[in-house]
Amino acid sequence: MGYANFLFLKEELSLIVLMIILLVYDLFGSQKSLKYFHPVACVLFLAHTLLNLLPQETTIEAFGGMYSCTPIGGVVKTILNAGTLIVLMQAYNWVNSESVLIRRGEFYLILFSSLLGMYFMISAGNFLLFFIGLETASIPMAILSAYDKYKYQSAEAGAKYILSATFASGLSLYGISLIYGTVGTLYFADITHNISGNPLQYMAFGFFIVGLFFKISLVPFHQWTPDVYEGAPTPVTAYFSVISKGSAAFVLMTLLFKVFGNFLVEWQAILYVVIIATITIANLFAIRQQNLKRFLAYSSVSQAGYIMLGVISGSAIGMSSLVYYILVYMISNLAAFGVITVIEQRTGKITLNDYNGLYATNPKLSVVMMLALFSLAGIPPFAGFFSKFFIFYAGAQQGFYVLVFIALLNTILSLYYYLLVVKAMFIQKNETPIVPFRSDAYTRISLIVCSAGIIVLGLFGNTLYELFVNMSFGV
Repeated sequence: MGYANFLFLKEELSLIVLMIILLVYDLFGSQKSLKYFHPVACVLFLAHTLLNLLPQETTIEAFGGMYSCTPIGGVVKTILNAGTLIVLMQAYNWVNSESVLIRRGEFYLILFSSLLGMYFMISAGNFLLFFIGLETASIPMAILSAYDKYKYQSAEAGAKYILSATFASGLSLYGISLIYGTVGTLYFADITHNISGNPLQYMAFGFFIVGLFFKISLVPFHQWTPDVYEGAPTPVTAYFSVISKGSAAFVLMTLLFKVFGNFLVEWQAILYVVIIATITIANLFAIRQQNLKRFLAYSSVSQAGYIMLGVISGSAIGMSSLVYYILVYMISNLAAFGVITVIEQRTGKITLNDYNGLYATNPKLSVVMMLALFSLAGIPPFAGFFSKFFIFYAGAQQGFYVLVFIALLNTILSLYYYLLVVKAMFIQKNETPIVPFRSDAYTRISLIVCSAGIIVLGLFGNTLYELFVNMSFGV
């Protein structure tokens, strides 16, 4: 095990090099040159994404199995890169606003530090590296929550997130310590062969999954989500809702396969209850929301429940469905958050009533929001319909017919509250509607990309899904 092992960490090394370049640029660049910091950061991150676009054909292991990157893991990293790039483009106005009074370069470095932690979580073959990645991802997100440090709500969001994350991480770490105490190793491959199913190991498993349930915002570990989403800057909220959730969902499924496969019956029973509670409770609370950030917070909790249908299936079809669902959910949710971000930056309006009559003054933004909500609701022929179809198919294939039926009923409920926003924009009248305005170029590009993705994945989603299924996932 020599220094040559570092060469296998191509995604991580590429991102670290990018961070170093931006750090040097931020520290030593002139005031005039720093005006171009945002486009430089976006171009460099795009280069990083393209450099690591194609996943390797086989599983790569380094450092004695501590680092293990599978082909599907590389696909997930690429999806996270694409989502992060869209978030960066939508954050342009906010980063350059007067509310961001500290050095603007810090935002990019903190964001990329969090993404680096997610890389390590995805590629971990050992609980030590996994926990390092978990904390590397979580701590920067607490900082990002409180980034508008002169706004009370942002500071409150940061405090709530760090306290909740600390508690969840402590429980997970205690579970990991119990696992190590019973099997004598932290390597995933070795743990699988040494798990016997004694009561202490069941307790260790219960403590461990709390941390990931928290990051995915599954009931009953979701209480932090609406408050943090509302208080954090909107681009940061968008990052939380898709990038953090997507990586944690994939990691949860990977660990349940690799490490706790012997507990299949037990963790399927836990997920069965959690999925029903998550989807139903989140949908009921979403109906009551007037603040659109809290509205999308409960929507994201509900979507997390649907994502878990891929996990509970415990199959390669489930893995394919989960990855495809994350991709579709990412572009749909970022389209909705992109509209909310630009309207909030230009007008300061964020409630549902503020969107009454939006189509009359800003028809393009209204159409983008409508596409995003239709996709999230699963209306054909948009991408969200196929993502839900595949995730339901994965659950039904394993015999979870009642669970899939309950999820289908909840889809009807979610359609109702998504249509409330569409009704406000296209039907409701407003004597003082949001004034017409033109978005900045970065936001326009991001919304065009998201809208095109919703339509294209709706038309050709089956082809991409079959590609995922035919891949050797190595999980």
